[in-house]
Amino acid sequence: MPQLQFGDPLVLAQAVWMLVIFGVLYYVLRTYVLPPVGEVLEQRAARIASDLDAARQAKMTADNAMAELRAATAQARTEAQSAIASAVAQATAEAQSRADVLNARLAEQVAAAEARIAASRDAAMSTLRGVATETATALITKLVGRADAAAVDGAVGRALVARGELALGVGGAR
Repeated sequence: MPQLQFGDPLVLAQAVWMLVIFGVLYYVLRTYVLPPVGEVLEQRAARIASDLDAARQAKMTADNAMAELRAATAQARTEAQSAIASAVAQATAEAQSRADVLNARLAEQVAAAEARIAASRDAAMSTLRGVATETATALITKLVGRADAAAVDGAVGRALVARGELALGVGGAR
């Protein structure tokens, strides 16, 4: 191979010129080309570092905002549950007071109805005694011809008392 024949003066001259060209090229690259490239790389690294710092700051801000949001949500939830519990308690109290008023009114109406029933029963019983006494006197007069009014009245009274006790016994068993 002719390129490797170092005894040839042309090959030696080519090797020297190659070293000179590489030296000049090295000097030009190191002095004029590589410093701007290095600056660009440093600026890029600095920009990346600043962007990372800004991203960390933004993440910390977002995390703090999220924590505040969670705290505010929890507080709002607690307040809402408190308000709901208060409203339920108030509604329960109002319903209970209305029920108490209604129960009192119904108790009064029941007592009044029982009093009317008792009065009606007493009136019916007093009328029944007279009707029973007249009927018994009329029957005894038809059968026997004469009736003792005092004896008939006493017998009717004893029968009504006995019958009233039976009716009370039956009514109490219900």
